[in-house]
Amino acid sequence: MRVALFIPCYIDQLYPQVGMAALELLERYGVDVDFPTDQTCCGQPLLNFGCFAEARPLAERALQIFSGYDQVVCPSASCTAMVRFHYAQLVENGAAVDDLATRTFELCEFLTDILEVDRIEGSFPYRVGLHHGCHGLRELRLGGASERPDQPASKPGRLLASLAGIQLVQLSRPDECCGFGGTFAVTEEAVSCMMGRDRLHDHARAGAEVITSTDMSCLMHLDGLRRRGELDMRVMHIAEILAGRQPTR
Repeated sequence: MRVALFIPCYIDQLYPQVGMAALELLERYGVDVDFPTDQTCCGQPLLNFGCFAEARPLAERALQIFSGYDQVVCPSASCTAMVRFHYAQLVENGAAVDDLATRTFELCEFLTDILEVDRIEGSFPYRVGLHHGCHGLRELRLGGASERPDQPASKPGRLLASLAGIQLVQLSRPDECCGFGGTFAVTEEAVSCMMGRDRLHDHARAGAEVITSTDMSCLMHLDGLRRRGELDMRVMHIAEILAGRQPTR
């Protein structure tokens, strides 16, 4: 299959190593990956602010850029959910929106559901706390949420658990928001920081040495609070761990 790698703008600008890890991981499984260099932001920040007219050209551009690919893979549950569930609010061409939605997958989702990967070769001998971002949990259903009776197994958790030496720690509130919420972290800074510190303390209580997630945006928020609080933990995107990277100070 011919796959387009859809890289969120904050990963492109601030965490390019995450995009490289995602590429390496896909190529390890024989995927023919292309990175369309004219891709842009998915438009989620604008949509969150209610700027529908400004977000619409970004959605239309994404429909055009990714039209020639069998699948689109993104190392972000948040951006994947934007394409899959919210482009219909912006673009009138329902058929094109539905088509792209069915072809767009979060990285772990693509590995488990499309490539049917059940085991990742490698080792990661650390205590790891898995943070399920809200979009991945409650829109993409990458794991189980406490408010729902049906509890699917965690797709990111299953991939992580297959690594040799890893210990996934048990959180007291495994499906709680980190407080980032994109623009929420700007408009409600105090509440956002309090929520983030709660998440960090839950991971610290469980003994996590590394916090990981499918969303670098959540990890960016948590890492900023971690550094200010001088907590002895590291954050790593799940693509980095699955690709064989090790934590750095």
